[in-house]
Amino acid sequence: MRFEKLECVVLTHDIGEHGLRAGDLGTVVEVYPEGGVEVEFVRGSGATQVLLTLEEKDVRKIDQNDLLATRRLAKIT
Repeated sequence: MRFEKLECVVLTHDIGEHGLRAGDLGTVVEVYPEGGVEVEFVRGSGATQVLLTLEEKDVRKIDQNDLLATRRLAKIT
């Protein structure tokens, strides 16, 4: 599955060490030829939560059955 720069994507699994949960929305900021993608996850304020290099299997495209929502971040210790 190929992604485009600036495409919104959905995380497919939790990444607890960064406070991310499956279903969180991110933006692709780089697509690498070997298949990886750089994805930025932001808070509602616009501040970056984390910028991660992920494998394509770690995210999926948004589809017509997705509902966008917000949640409070748990404190990361």
